[in-house]
Amino acid sequence: MTDRTMNTRPDNPRSVARYLPLAVIGVVALGGAFLLREHLNFATLAENRETLLAFRDANYPATVAVVLLAYVVIVAFSLPGAAIATLTGGFLFGVFPGALFNAVAATLGATAIFLAAKHGLGDRLAAKMDAAGGAARRLREGIREDETSYLFIMRLVPAVPFFVANLVPAFVGVGLRKYVVTTFLGILPGTVVYTWVGAGLGEVFARGETPDLGIIFEPHILGPIIGLVALACLPIAVKKLRRKG
Repeated sequence: MTDRTMNTRPDNPRSVARYLPLAVIGVVALGGAFLLREHLNFATLAENRETLLAFRDANYPATVAVVLLAYVVIVAFSLPGAAIATLTGGFLFGVFPGALFNAVAATLGATAIFLAAKHGLGDRLAAKMDAAGGAARRLREGIREDETSYLFIMRLVPAVPFFVANLVPAFVGVGLRKYVVTTFLGILPGTVVYTWVGAGLGEVFARGETPDLGIIFEPHILGPIIGLVALACLPIAVKKLRRKG
């Protein structure tokens, strides 16, 4: 047996293990998309609202723990129902501390999938982007130069899917600490809006209606968010202007 063979074989199990967390997330996400789509929805929340309120009143700390854990799992495995989880947080706990609970849970779930992606593919992919040169390397260097701004923009813009904003930072080598901070602060405006909608579900249930989740695109809501996006873009614009000057 050669030295090369001896050095290669022990690495194989570790190489497989690197991809295991990401593979598990992918399998659970696919399964959840088919099995839970009919359950994690507004109708289910409406049907169980009295039971949820009674459980909250009798076991407030346990309710907080269960709701947060469920939200973390939904986000970490990219399951359907993140919007419903946010509404539930507002319905059960009000705008505050509901928005705080929702933001913390979403950040924890997003961090879990970020770590899985970074551990499995992120570091290697980032190294390949650096080695490849061309557009891939320029993309990575651009994000690296203004990481905070780009991360905030991805979180603030409603059009960017949440799971995309979870994975891209892992693939370009963003650090964990910066990822957690920008995720929590970046999702906070949208989280507050949807938690606020959830806090008013009592009246919606009484009228037999469905909440308007498109409220975030209303001018009085979207305007301030666009302002935050503009602020996040400002450092990038200033640097580009300086280079041209």
